[in-house]
Amino acid sequence: MKKFYFLPLLFLLFGQVIAQEKSVLQQLDEIAIIDQKVMMPMRDGVRLATDIYRPKGDTPVPIIFSRTPYNFNSYRDGELTTRTLQSALDAVQKGYAYVVQNERGRFFSEGEWDILGTPLTDGYDAFDWMAAQEWSNGKIGTIGCSSTAEWQMAVAAMNHPAHAALVPQGFGAGVGRIGDYFEQGNWYRGGAGQMLFTTWLYSTQHDPMAPRLPEGIEQEDLLRLQRFYDMAPRYPRVDWKEGLNHLPIQDIIKNVNGPKGIYEEMITRKPNDPKWFEGGLFHDDMEFEKPSFWFVSWYDVATSPNLALYNHVRDNAKDPKIRENQYLVIAPTLHCAYTRATDNTIVGERSVGDARLNYNELTYAWFDFWLKGEKNQIKEEMPKVQYFTMGSNKWQSSDTWPPKEAEMTTFYLDSKGKANSRLGDGSLTKKKPSKDNPDSFKYDPMNPVNSYGGNVCCTGNAIQGGSWDQQEMELREDILVYTSEVLEEGVEISGFIESKLFLSTDVKDTDLTIKLIDVYPDGSAYNLDETIQRVRYREGYEKEVFMEKGKVYEVNMTPMSTSNYFEKGHKIRIEVSSSNFPRFDRNMNTGGNTYDETEGIVATNNIHHSSKYPSSITLPIVKK
Repeated sequence: MKKFYFLPLLFLLFGQVIAQEKSVLQQLDEIAIIDQKVMMPMRDGVRLATDIYRPKGDTPVPIIFSRTPYNFNSYRDGELTTRTLQSALDAVQKGYAYVVQNERGRFFSEGEWDILGTPLTDGYDAFDWMAAQEWSNGKIGTIGCSSTAEWQMAVAAMNHPAHAALVPQGFGAGVGRIGDYFEQGNWYRGGAGQMLFTTWLYSTQHDPMAPRLPEGIEQEDLLRLQRFYDMAPRYPRVDWKEGLNHLPIQDIIKNVNGPKGIYEEMITRKPNDPKWFEGGLFHDDMEFEKPSFWFVSWYDVATSPNLALYNHVRDNAKDPKIRENQYLVIAPTLHCAYTRATDNTIVGERSVGDARLNYNELTYAWFDFWLKGEKNQIKEEMPKVQYFTMGSNKWQSSDTWPPKEAEMTTFYLDSKGKANSRLGDGSLTKKKPSKDNPDSFKYDPMNPVNSYGGNVCCTGNAIQGGSWDQQEMELREDILVYTSEVLEEGVEISGFIESKLFLSTDVKDTDLTIKLIDVYPDGSAYNLDETIQRVRYREGYEKEVFMEKGKVYEVNMTPMSTSNYFEKGHKIRIEVSSSNFPRFDRNMNTGGNTYDETEGIVATNNIHHSSKYPSSITLPIVKK
């Protein structure tokens, strides 16, 4: 009799073997209606290339919608690709239609492309079209990471009735202005330019002189063409370690014989340029009334602005139900690397242990609730905030971000005037120093502090993101190093990190940078987060206020964020300098435009610390 108990298992295993032998396309073809290169019309007549995969049958289904500037064509160089097909198969198997669309001006889509400036009406019109299809149940959920996520927030602010729920992941370049953050889609941090867009646009923007398909082309022709012509330019590889050094900045792409495009115009925009407010960015004066499941990571380029947006929606949505239906995951990974976490996740060169999470299960449970109406207990069982604490290497939960238990604790910078390098006498202390012994360093734009690890994205080979031992870097004389005493007990820091520095200088304008470090007993110094402030914008981003020689100015840095457990025997450290290149562009210290400058001057920068000038960092220490 026992042998009969094994028959269901044998049939199951046999079925799995057969499924594995079939291609993704074959499996999808068995259960789905596949409709590729549908040219979806927008209100101005422009048509956007769209692939639709939906379950066979007559029952209306909800839609998972992904809009992207990236190439999702089924064929590359004549070979079938499976990434999009696999996402479609997963969705169709779970009872969803999966719709993926290129932004206007990208690949087979018509129109002109403008990163961060795609018309919001495109998203609204796409919702209109999908909701009206007879195979649609009228509920649409949006999902995507990075540039496939960043359009979601501003379109959500248009409050289309069919837009039922969001899952934005690594969405920083969709955030324009949120509270203290005036990023304009990651183009800026503290008024300093982030150079990721230089490298990213080199391999993304379409040259206006490049060949395009004729407008009005039929779907039949597109289906034939897509098999051998995917519209994807093949850009030569660039050594960005060298390429980003070129001056002026506005000519970097031109200098490597790259494509012409939107970069040359965008690089001239200042933080408050009206064009930032005309396109697809979300700003904090826009309404947001949609339930959302947000994904953020500690070593991404926009962690703090992303977290600020989550809090903004929870605090400002008009509908209390929307305020309560905002959920957040913060992973200890690089940009969009959530699902690549393992049982021993290495971020840079620091192990953070087992950082895995059941992302797909959580995401589909979220969509099942909002798009299908299933009562699956996802909201009752899932914490409002799930965050990973490095150091202790564990997932934790909270009802808020930061955790309510976090208490802001201030540490003051102090020294005898020789905090240069980790061999100097800089210290972090809870006691405010009485006497001012300013630390002085030279900042030479032609010899900037190099970015080493960090919270970055999309810079090619110029920067390896993540947590890296900073010891060798900290031997530079133009880095001021302030370190606490050895911790007598472990300390968890989870939340936003505030800092202010008192600066005097001999130039009109310069930058200040700061970096938070976990120092191990063996001296290893692992970076947690970093930020920058262009001092001309210390009074706000609507105006430029230059400095007078020798005068002391208070500079409040844009807040950083982390969750890290500093073990007993470790030390807390910060680094202060005036450059973090090429993550951020170099301030030439002249007060000029930066983007069109080829020569700079050396600045002598002084950091003051005393009862009158209390340079400090304030840390969210979690009391448990």
